[in-house]
Amino acid sequence: MKPKVFIDGKEGTTGLQIYDYLELRLDIELMLISENKRKDPHERSKFLNEADIVFLCLPDDAAKEAVSMVKNPNTKIIDASTAHRVADGWVYGLPELSINQPEVIASSKRVSNCGCHALGAILLIRPLIEKGIIDSNFPISITSITGYSGGGKNMINNYNNNKTSDMFSPRFYSTGQKHKHLPEITKYSLLSVPPIFCPIVDDYYAGIQTIIPLPGLDPKQVYNVLSKHYFNQRFISVLPFTQDDTILESARIVDSNRVEISVHGQNKRCVVTARFDNLGKGAAGTAIQNMNIMLSLPEDSGLKG
Repeated sequence: MKPKVFIDGKEGTTGLQIYDYLELRLDIELMLISENKRKDPHERSKFLNEADIVFLCLPDDAAKEAVSMVKNPNTKIIDASTAHRVADGWVYGLPELSINQPEVIASSKRVSNCGCHALGAILLIRPLIEKGIIDSNFPISITSITGYSGGGKNMINNYNNNKTSDMFSPRFYSTGQKHKHLPEITKYSLLSVPPIFCPIVDDYYAGIQTIIPLPGLDPKQVYNVLSKHYFNQRFISVLPFTQDDTILESARIVDSNRVEISVHGQNKRCVVTARFDNLGKGAAGTAIQNMNIMLSLPEDSGLKG
């Protein structure tokens, strides 16, 4: 029998994207709740407990409530919210976190999908700490630029239909250093102190670029560490090192589960970047990747990259 898959919150940005990935797949059975029943607790509970695997594409409190409704011990959950990303009993849903992470995900019934900004930061920082290139209290500063789809349905509607003059230029937000991705960035990058984090939303739909300066580090050494670390990763590529000036478009990668990492600089003035689709690898793509792993399907099934 095909595994049954249910998306709780299919109407949201991530939920719709996951649905688009799954609707034509022949190796799973996609369970669809009636539009007039999608907020009915009894009907939702029925779907949640009949599914082999559930995607929660809900606000944090609603995601916690949905988890409490799952009584079937065999139902596996992938939570796309921030509710459980650093919670006990939950596995962090970033398959490239470590060489063993796919096995950890495969054996888990509770997986919390990573955040988009967090994904880029962790992929850049963690290998450098693991290899001793920087220590855990290195003063990390992160700038991460995303398209407005990262803000969800309301922001998408505002940019598409109600744009005001201030929305035509990049906007720095979460200036108080309380962004919801900071706890997972700190924990899974192996940092002992939270980094400075400057997220920016800009006037384009999709694509994200995470930028981290690394003063005092040799760019070629950083490149060697990252290129070796990600050499065999299906969805991550490290671009060839160059000291030449170049232009890196934040919207370069869309409709893809691919991440492009690049290293730049000279004379111990180093900058590392990660570019990917905030809706793809930064959200729905990684969720599908986690589902494939948890259902013992090929990890790249239904994914572009």
